[in-house]
Amino acid sequence: MSFIDQLLEKLGLRRVERRRYMLDGPLVAYVEAVAENEQRPPEDIAAELLASGVAQRDLARDSYERWQTLSQREREVAALVCLGYTNRQIALRLVISPETVKSHIKRVLYKFDLHSKDELRMLMTDWDFGAWK
Repeated sequence: MSFIDQLLEKLGLRRVERRRYMLDGPLVAYVEAVAENEQRPPEDIAAELLASGVAQRDLARDSYERWQTLSQREREVAALVCLGYTNRQIALRLVISPETVKSHIKRVLYKFDLHSKDELRMLMTDWDFGAWK
């Protein structure tokens, strides 16, 4: 089974001919309900769902690639930020100065092209940082 066919299967889609796809499984009822509610064709809803899923996957891949560019210390600081630790708490935990924490955060935000710790937390909301607790 090709990669595309595997992806389609996971999305509840099946190929009916070259470059045409058809919903099957439990997604049909969902798509039809949304289409009826929004008074739009089900094909439009299915296309939006697929595009949204692809965009989310691309964002996840991009975030992981950016994570790989972080130093080990930057990863520790980023993880603790995402766990809700304050700069002072991070400094005490990692035995570094609060100014060093700020520097690490600044580099992490730069590498992720973000502007705040809140944006970092939102971007990584689904990540599991349990190992850093």
